[in-house]
Amino acid sequence: MKFHNAALSAAFAATLVTFAPSVAAQEAGDVQVRAFVTGVLPDGEITDVVVDTIGVPVGTQTEASDSVVPTIAAEYFIADNFSIETICCVTPHDVNGTGAIAGVELIDNAIILPATVTAKYHFDLGGIKPYVGAGPAYFFIFSENVGSGAPALGINDVDLSDEFGVALQAGVDFDLNDNGLMLSLDAKRYFIGTTATFSDNNGILLQTEHDLDPWVLSAGLGIRF
Repeated sequence: MKFHNAALSAAFAATLVTFAPSVAAQEAGDVQVRAFVTGVLPDGEITDVVVDTIGVPVGTQTEASDSVVPTIAAEYFIADNFSIETICCVTPHDVNGTGAIAGVELIDNAIILPATVTAKYHFDLGGIKPYVGAGPAYFFIFSENVGSGAPALGINDVDLSDEFGVALQAGVDFDLNDNGLMLSLDAKRYFIGTTATFSDNNGILLQTEHDLDPWVLSAGLGIRF
């Protein structure tokens, strides 16, 4: 009876192994592409006032609007657990006053292209693959327009400077089948700023240094091949 039970157990275990879905392992030379829905959540503030000929009230601050956009991430595995990733997206934001100028729209529809490259280390837990990463970023900011509230301050032109910064990253890929299809969750925190310059026809009226420091949170599907 003991032998019979052992034989049945062995046969059952073999059956489980035979029919269990195989897990796609990541290997050096693999390419991974992921398509996301991404929330971009700025978390910055004015850090310094360089020029102020307007006489901005004490307690003035600004906030940039959140944005939800599609993004693409592509990465190449240079080792089994180590990859290099870049992303492609543009994200629009308005900038509004808070504090003493609450509700005043200062900048309309500034577009940010967050050029980012991260080095990532992946932990392989079978079908679940967490990762961490970090790397440089450069924010190209363009198409910014004077907000509806800015002309009342004498402003008719606005510029946000392009800047270098860094990004920290963490996330996880869940294998959905043995052909490389995955569900992905990703979070990045950028540490980056910009200089905002507000002018009229005669020159600079207001120039301020800002932290932007957005959280960038993404969810989507990917394929590894």
